Amino acid sequence: MNHEIIEQRAWLMGTLIAIVISIGGLVEIVPLYMQASVISPSAGTKPYGPLQLAGRDIYVREGCYLCHTQMVRPLQAEVERYGHYSIAGETVYDHPFQFGSKRTGPDLARVGGRYSDEWHRIHLNNPRDVVPESNMPAFVWLAKDKVDPAEVGAKMRALRRIGVPYSDDDIRSAAELVTGHSDLDALVSYLQVLKYNGEAAQ
Repeated sequence: MNHEIIEQRAWLMGTLIAIVISIGGLVEIVPLYMQASVISPSAGTKPYGPLQLAGRDIYVREGCYLCHTQMVRPLQAEVERYGHYSIAGETVYDHPFQFGSKRTGPDLARVGGRYSDEWHRIHLNNPRDVVPESNMPAFVWLAKDKVDPAEVGAKMRALRRIGVPYSDDDIRSAAELVTGHSDLDALVSYLQVLKYNGEAAQ
């Protein structure tokens, strides 16, 4: 086909580009779904508990993923700094995953257990109290706002529809487990569980 015919018709060029990209995407993505290691949870990987799930949503709401990744690449410098590199089975219950793309702050895939709950509370309230050189903003409102118990069960039901194995009992007890907890409690709970998946990968 004469290339001038394509170049003079934007709709035709756009259509052909879309076809080529679709084929390339299918060739790259479809084989991954045939690998059990990509779609099966790693040993020890469990769905988030109600408070952790609420904390994960707060993490997303506050834009933490804009400055922090949650994916340790298989490079020596990263493994030495953060721990075992990330594997696909760790994130099968993450919808959406929090890999991120920019590290203004450190990667958080292995942050759980490295610091105490109290350290995280101080850090989120005013980062410079524990890391003087930090440029992270303070999140003082998290201690004042409460987790909405009604939302957590609804989120768990929605996640169950897409394959996260929450039981009816898990969903029924969710509201009680988060009642009275602040957004800060929830976010700290989420950050502390990130180590679990890291340990499962080792």
